[in-house]
Parts: sequence; C-alpha cells; structure tokens
Amino acid sequence: MDDSYDAINMKQDAEEAAISVVLGLGGTIRIGASALTVSDLTVMFDAITRTGSVQGFADALGLSYRAAWARLQAYETALGRPLVRKTRGHGTALTEFGAALADAFTAASAALEASLGRETRAVEHRLRHLMSGGAGALTLAVSHDPLLVEVLTEVMSGESGAETGVELSVTGSSAAVQRLLEGGADAAGFHCGALAPEAAGAPFSAINAGAGLVLHPLFEREQGLLLAPGNPRGIRTLADLAAPGLRYVNRQKGSGTRDWFDRMLAQAGLPAAAIQGYTVEEFTHQAVAAVIACGAADAGLGVRAAADRLGLDFLSVGWETYYLAASRSLASPALDALVAAARRRASRTPGYRAAADL
Repeated sequence: MDDSYDAINMKQDAEEAAISVVLGLGGTIRIGASALTVSDLTVMFDAITRTGSVQGFADALGLSYRAAWARLQAYETALGRPLVRKTRGHGTALTEFGAALADAFTAASAALEASLGRETRAVEHRLRHLMSGGAGALTLAVSHDPLLVEVLTEVMSGESGAETGVELSVTGSSAAVQRLLEGGADAAGFHCGALAPEAAGAPFSAINAGAGLVLHPLFEREQGLLLAPGNPRGIRTLADLAAPGLRYVNRQKGSGTRDWFDRMLAQAGLPAAAIQGYTVEEFTHQAVAAVIACGAADAGLGVRAAADRLGLDFLSVGWETYYLAASRSLASPALDALVAAARRRASRTPGYRAAADL
C-alpha cells in the first residue's frame, strides 16, 4: 500500500468534508456514590417533554424501552426523587421536581450559549487546520480605522504570510464586541476612548480572561477635531462647537468615537442640543473628513490620519488604544499576522504608536 497516496487522499477528503462542531452542557452530578451524566439527563428531560413517553427517551439514546426505563429508575434512585409520572390518557410527564431540574439545566445552557458559540468557532477553526492545513476564513467585526483597513487588505491578499482569508464586517465598537460575545465573530476590533475596557461599561467590561477572551492592543492612535483647512472658524476648545452657525458632523451611535465625544460633552457641561449637526451621522473617519473637506461641515471628531489624508486641520483631544479581542483558545495564523502587521505599520505612521501586549 502507498502510504503517501493514502495521505494525499485523506487530505483531499478532509478539505472537501464539511466540518461542524457542536458543544453543549456537560459534566456530572454526584450524589453520594452515584454519578449522573448531565448530558444524558438533559436528553431524557427533553425527550419526555417533547414526546410525553419513556419510549421517546429510549429512541433518543438508541436504547430499548426496558433499558431506558431502568436508566430512568437509576436516576430517580440516585436523586431520591421521582422525575416522571404517568397520567392516564396523557402519557408520561415530568414531576414538579423533574421540571425544576430541567429548568436549571436549560438556564445554565442559555447562560453558557454565547461562550459555547465562541468556543465552537475556535474548535472548528483549529480542526480545519489540523485536517487540511488550512483554517478557513476568519470572521472579524471591527470598528473603522484607516490603518487597520490597509493592514487587513494586506492580510486578505496574503502579503503578510497568513494561511487563511478574512471575512470583514465594519461596524461600531459596541456592535463589534457584542458580536464576539454572542459567538457571531472570531475576533472584534474596538476602542473605548481614554477609558480601559474594564472601566468602559458593557459590553467592553465583559472582555476578560474569566470569559475565556484575550485582548491584543493593536496600536495607539491620536483622536481630535477634524477642522476645515486653515481652521476658518477659529475652533480652539470643545465649547467652540456650540458657536452660532457652526456645523458639526458626528459618528454613528454605538461607535467608540461617538461614545468618547458624548463623554467629553458631559464633562464640559455641553448638552448635545447645543451642537448644530449632532444628529448628522457618518460611519467612518474617512467619511467625516470628506464631509468637512467638501465644505458641508466645519468640524467632526476623528483620527489624525483621516485629517492628514484630506489636508484638514487637526485639534488633538488625546490618544487611545485600539484593541483586538478573540477567544483565548483560537489558534489562527491570520490573527497573528494581523496583530504583527498592525503594530509594525503603527510604529511608522503619523498619528499612531505601536502598542505592546498587556
């Protein structure tokens, strides 16, 4: 037999086969000397609730009716409580105790659903790599940044040495993090202005080691007011944005830049209603800069890089860290390439600084 030929066939089969991973609530319940498997109990509760019969439980586990009934009796003996009751004309139903225990498992499963979703994606990613040498596309949800967009273009074209593609969704920082927490993305790019994630409130404060997530600080960037060339309105402070006739262009709700602007307004005691154009929204730094460059607005908050590209004046309000968060168990050459490339480019780009790992 030609081992190399078989290895090639196996690799081709692995590449062609659809890979799917299902993770669920597991573990055991120990009562004295008895150990009950949570997954089996969950299957039993679900089957009896759905079918109204012990036969439904037997079918779900591929057991005979007698074997299923014996297992059910063993559960009840271990727990010291009846789990089901037979009702004439209505089949089998869970007892009050059985229903309460089933609800406890359901609640635990729901609480773990987002974490299981993230870990499912991570396992599938690693399994594809182990079986075929490739890991499939990496799904990223990110807040907009000009430098990051350039780096992602390199990663997606393979110039950074990544072994996989990237599926990109550009959204606000809050939405990006929420997608990661809900298991809808492999990684999230976000920023919190001058605040650290743990101090920025939900959903950012949920990103921590206890949740099985890791933070990669990609770079630091300078944010400030983008102003018309030559600053003809003479804007020097945030309070100047409330001057009569001055037109502001805002970022969309949920973006990290919008959140930072709102915090600055609150600290300065300026109501949003005092800013003409506060409700005019754009979805990227580049779009804000373009609105100002064409004369449709006088000011807007954004990164220095956007001002430099369109020849706008820039009034700095401070530096912030842009983060990339992902599951700690995710092993991805593309993610590693992205982090390394973003840090390299930030170290040589005006308005950016490289950021070291936490």
